[in-house]
Amino acid sequence: MKRRTLLGAAGASILAAPALAQGYPDKPIRMIVPYPPGGGTDGLGRITADRLSEKLGQQIVIHNIGGASSTIGSDTVRRSDPDGYTLLFNASLFVLGKSVVASCPYDPVTDFTAIAQAGEAPLVLLVNPNVPGTDYKSTIEAIAKEPKKYFFALSSGGSAGHIATLEFLRRTKLPLDTILYKGTAPANADLISGSVQLFMDPWTALLPLAKAGKARALFVTSRERTQLAPDIPTTNEVGLKDFNISSWYGVWAPKGTPQPVVDRLAAGMAEVSKDATFLDRTKSLGIVATARGPKDFAAFIKSEVDTNVALLKGAGYKPE
Repeated sequence: MKRRTLLGAAGASILAAPALAQGYPDKPIRMIVPYPPGGGTDGLGRITADRLSEKLGQQIVIHNIGGASSTIGSDTVRRSDPDGYTLLFNASLFVLGKSVVASCPYDPVTDFTAIAQAGEAPLVLLVNPNVPGTDYKSTIEAIAKEPKKYFFALSSGGSAGHIATLEFLRRTKLPLDTILYKGTAPANADLISGSVQLFMDPWTALLPLAKAGKARALFVTSRERTQLAPDIPTTNEVGLKDFNISSWYGVWAPKGTPQPVVDRLAAGMAEVSKDATFLDRTKSLGIVATARGPKDFAAFIKSEVDTNVALLKGAGYKPE
């Protein structure tokens, strides 16, 4: 009798996933952005939620739960029911977990289900206008002559800008000190004032400074020049081959989300990646839309983690 009961429960569980997927989604979905409103991740998250809502035929509501380098909001998703009604929208910093935040309560790779990559934003290297030089070559030569005069800003530990800065300093062999900030905005402010002289971060927040003449752009990390600022050369053009680091963004669900639900969400995101409104809105922000589904996204994440953790360890970075 007990054996029959156990088999019956198991059978019900096996049947539950397809049944759930058939009617999914039949109520609003909560998408958590683990940062305050108004930032780059929040902006792309809202655009993604808007277009994915249309594809799924159900409302997706953004909830901002910031704090602790995105770990509070991300952990809220981890602890949620794996039924497809609580999703995470986050940036590339998320996947580095304990390599960046010592108290991180989860493993970003094993405690979540990767759904899709939504887009990526290449980086731009800015220098304060008072730094000598007129282009990349002459500016770097001037900095190399007096390296103790110059400081490199970092928006946050483990961010795409941090990783790119480490790789840039390794390649150029410039012995510059770095200063860690709590976000892009304070780093931008100190770059403008001259308290720090170099800053590399996603171009979504930095290109306006270059356009306004408040900073000088030396290169962008995209493979081609951006139409948003066509006068800025690429890393390849200045001699930094295959230096194409970007900040990227994606959608995750809690571990254990039924495969049919994952497939439904992934199919919706695939449609979003080709949606004309989505492409227009992301392009205006300088974000390149991407279309990696669960399998490709998971493989991409693993590669990013392996590469970036090695860079952080090699630089002696210790998580906070």
